[in-house]
Amino acid sequence: MTPGRRSSTFTRLLRHGFTDPSGAEHLLESTGLGAVRDDPVLLDALGATADPDLALHGLVRLLEAQPDATARRELLDTLTASKPLRDRLLGVLGASDALADHLARHSGDWQALVTYEPRDLHRGVAEFERGLAEAADPVALRVAYRRCLLSIAARDVCGTIDVEESAAELADLATATLRRALALASQAAPADAAVSRLAVIAMGKCGGHELNYVSDVDVIFVGEAAEGADEGKALQAATRLASHMMRICSETTVEGSIWPVDANLRPEGRNGPLVRTLSSHLAYYQRWAKTWEFQALLKARPVAGDLELGAQYVAAVGPLVWQAAERENFVADVQKMRRRVVENIPVAEIERELKLGPGGLRDVEFAVQLLQLVHGRADASLHSGSTLKALRALAAGGYVGRADATQLEDAYRFLRSMEHRIQLSRLRRTHLVPEAEADQRRLGRSLGLRADPVAELNREWKRHATVVRRLHEKLFYRPLLDAVAQLAPGEARLSPEAARERFVALGYADPAAALRHLEALASGVSRKAAIQRTLLPVLLGWFADSADPDAGLLNFRNVSDALGKTPWYLRLLRDEGAAAENLARVLSAGRLAPDLLMRAPEAVALLGDGDGGGLEPRPRAQLEQEILAAVGRADGGEQAVAAARGVRRRELFRTAAADIVGSYGTEAQPAEADQGELVDLVGGAVSDLTAATLAGTLRAVVRDGWGDTLPTRFTVIGMGRFGGHELGYGSDADVLFVHEPREGADEREASDAANRVVSEMRRLLQLPSADPPLLIDADLRPEGKTGPLVRTLKSYEAYYRRWSLVWESQALLRAEPVAGDEDLGRRYVELIDPLRYPEHGLADEAVREIRRLKARMESERLPRGADPKLHTKIGPGGLSDVEWTVQLLQLRHGYELPGLRTTRTREALAAAREAGLISPEDAGTLDEAWVLATRVRNAVMLVRGRAGDTFPSHARELAAVGRYLGYGPGHVGDMLDAYRRTARRARTVVDSLFYEG
Repeated sequence: MTPGRRSSTFTRLLRHGFTDPSGAEHLLESTGLGAVRDDPVLLDALGATADPDLALHGLVRLLEAQPDATARRELLDTLTASKPLRDRLLGVLGASDALADHLARHSGDWQALVTYEPRDLHRGVAEFERGLAEAADPVALRVAYRRCLLSIAARDVCGTIDVEESAAELADLATATLRRALALASQAAPADAAVSRLAVIAMGKCGGHELNYVSDVDVIFVGEAAEGADEGKALQAATRLASHMMRICSETTVEGSIWPVDANLRPEGRNGPLVRTLSSHLAYYQRWAKTWEFQALLKARPVAGDLELGAQYVAAVGPLVWQAAERENFVADVQKMRRRVVENIPVAEIERELKLGPGGLRDVEFAVQLLQLVHGRADASLHSGSTLKALRALAAGGYVGRADATQLEDAYRFLRSMEHRIQLSRLRRTHLVPEAEADQRRLGRSLGLRADPVAELNREWKRHATVVRRLHEKLFYRPLLDAVAQLAPGEARLSPEAARERFVALGYADPAAALRHLEALASGVSRKAAIQRTLLPVLLGWFADSADPDAGLLNFRNVSDALGKTPWYLRLLRDEGAAAENLARVLSAGRLAPDLLMRAPEAVALLGDGDGGGLEPRPRAQLEQEILAAVGRADGGEQAVAAARGVRRRELFRTAAADIVGSYGTEAQPAEADQGELVDLVGGAVSDLTAATLAGTLRAVVRDGWGDTLPTRFTVIGMGRFGGHELGYGSDADVLFVHEPREGADEREASDAANRVVSEMRRLLQLPSADPPLLIDADLRPEGKTGPLVRTLKSYEAYYRRWSLVWESQALLRAEPVAGDEDLGRRYVELIDPLRYPEHGLADEAVREIRRLKARMESERLPRGADPKLHTKIGPGGLSDVEWTVQLLQLRHGYELPGLRTTRTREALAAAREAGLISPEDAGTLDEAWVLATRVRNAVMLVRGRAGDTFPSHARELAAVGRYLGYGPGHVGDMLDAYRRTARRARTVVDSLFYEG
């Protein structure tokens, strides 16, 4: 050969797909393949495999393992003469290192691939049982199992059987293996076998007749006493047999293991007995089983042992399985289990996770099982453990659209084929797509992708995963639209009863009304109806994830009726990813936000991620600027304050929506983990909004009555939660009013003007309107309700000097100017600072008085019939406990510790911790309790649309509060227990610091 030129063999090998043609050329020349190295038939067959280099290397190892030259000659002759053997053997060698290893160890097993009879095309349990019959011990069973596996893999990689058939054969092989393993266990302990009846029930993929190459085989054991035997001793004997059978399959020997046998799907899981009687199983399922256990029983199938007992078990649990959809929170429980699976995937693996990740195999399986459970009670055609058979039955019955079912089946087949080939390579249990390019190349070629295997593989994988992600949830909801829409001829639709079943399973209390809403939203040929038909399957899923799906759907219909002809509304929902989900969350979370939205539906623009402003609360300066500008444009005080209240309503909606979305989370953004962050967001936003509204109202009243200048300087002092920047959605605005006559002004005229301003502000802010009223509460003023509404600064000074009580000093801890004359507000603060931060702290008598007041409030103000342990304001460990404890520290130490001079509870608590006045642990306990109590009050207002200090009594409202607080369906009890526990811990700290400190 001319130096520098490649041999013709090298070129041919390169053309046939070898990545290391030099190494392949060397193997062909230096081994027993010399006689056939130029045979084009052999090269073509090698080039057709997933990995020609691997196939050649495996063939060389197999030849070297032959016992003599005669055996090598027989192998080569058969290989070149028999196309079926050539394709099967080389196909396996090019796809599986592990099976190549097996053939090298058991050099005669290649003969299992020679036969090519009709019965060999689709082998079943009987054929596999014959293949395992001579295995007399666990090691021989492993060798025989791999020999049978070799036959499945050979026909799989050659395309003789498809992925559904190969999965079924793998399940049949597992069935035969379990039977042989149990026979070996029974032979080892004939006495145990004689006194007991043991049935092995396959679960999971084995039960569903869709097993992987390498997978745990899930089982449940049912045992009964043989006739005349003692039940207790029989169960012990059956347990020994079951345990031995599991070890035979699972333990590692010189031939490795077969697969783990997993019995953890049994009642009580690992903590329950391995073997139970049939009656014990039924008692558990009737009383204690969770939704996921009935979902698992969909695939229960008797496979080994006493098949009559196994059939009795399946017949007995079947009715319970098909009643599972009637359980409370059924759909939510199934979806929660799916989310938990995804959340447990390591972040580094989620993009490569073929089975459990978003758009993976489990999405298809969960969706199909969900629909089977909902409709299977009335339709026995859905009673299949096989995902693909069940999917086809769902499509035939109209429960799933046929086009959706076809796309989903294609995607599922492709993903299962990927999974099979990945596992076949090394016979390891994995669902991760390999990262190495060589492995991806082999995987792509094994699936018939030959032009650019790596690029084509990733493209097809992502395409099918996208289809699954798009369809797996819509699968449940789209047929509901078809039930009320015009369908193409021949297309099946949900019956009214099936649609009702599905709505009930989703948590709808009034399925008939839900169908009417769907019909109104999705019927017709308008652009609006077309876009809503696209959106509704996703929206229905988000509504179902709330505590009140009925309200979500009704509210969406109302918003769409109001805005449906507005082009930007439909464009917003269609094009801005966050808008539709945010809207669904807001509409189904309670009454307050939808009520605010329906008063001015155009505020829905805030829910987008474009130019609508977003959900980030606006700074007070911006709010005040907008309100003052609106007031300036208005004609008259009433119109001006109406404009200010309109801005307030819109911004209340923005804050409520941000709070709801942050509490629920979205698909793109998880729920806010820091609950204190959400409390601060609401408190700060509502307080700033209230201050800006008061500033605008004051401007409107002054302009309407006096022009540009009032005869007296006037300021508004925020008190209580308002001054502390801690207002909730339903809070009144606690204030004091201060005025100071201008130079040369008549004092009586100034006082009358100030009182007229207050009276008019209160009137205008409470006028009947589409906007929520803003109630002004001035009861914290000197002398309370009997004292004047407005005082001059001098009057305040005189009162505080002569008459001020300790409770008033405590109330002044929250005082902060919020509107009006800034200089007057500053001077008022200078006046009260010595009262609220006394130079020498509090006298003992003052401390005792504060404690007496607190104890009296606890005993007198709690509403009759209220549970004190769940009262967020006055109850033990509630807001009052925490705030009074913090305020006592401020009164005692505020003069010497500037950090305590704040109107905000959490800031003051943090400063006390930094100063060493309270331990970090106690500070954390009080902060947690205060945040939780505030969150509950906010939740009650959002859910009920009216304020409340305790948890709602109505079940659906209570569930909505729980959902807002992060508790899923069925966990209301956990929420109440957590509140009591948090409050109890806080009360212990309060007793120590407030009453004893």
